[in-house]
Amino acid sequence: MNMVAVTPRKAFLGIFVIAALMMGYALFAEHVQGYQPCMLCMVQRVFVCLVGGIALLAFLHGPGAVGRRIYGALCALACAGGGYIAARHVYLQSLSPEELDGCAPSFEYALENYDALKFLKTIFIRDQDCGVIDWTFLGFSMPAWVLAGFVALFAASLWTGFRRG
Repeated sequence: MNMVAVTPRKAFLGIFVIAALMMGYALFAEHVQGYQPCMLCMVQRVFVCLVGGIALLAFLHGPGAVGRRIYGALCALACAGGGYIAARHVYLQSLSPEELDGCAPSFEYALENYDALKFLKTIFIRDQDCGVIDWTFLGFSMPAWVLAGFVALFAASLWTGFRRG
């Protein structure tokens, strides 16, 4: 069987496509299925778009070895940030309703009315909405699947950026 070589450009394209599919499903779940994203969901979306944007730029640029390492590291950093937010979301979902204290304002309200520092602080407030599990697939919530996606994209980013060839 003749295997098609996976060039760094093709690998970055693959990372972009996976990020685009993740965002596509998030938008489908919101606008077609009617699920309302919480604050942490919105932040995870930002990181998914960041990973996808960096990977698309790397694909279009087609860098040499040094550039490939830079793009791979930037993608991996974005995956780590998104993975942290997704892991926090999974943690909040593991708490009982009694353990969740307080509610954060909506993403739109915080974006319009808070300065950048207060907005970032608001993201990390324990939010009742973020603790609710209203969607599962194979027993895992959407943030758990997003976390798995970030872990896979993190590994793919490092592999693409730092492999030989």
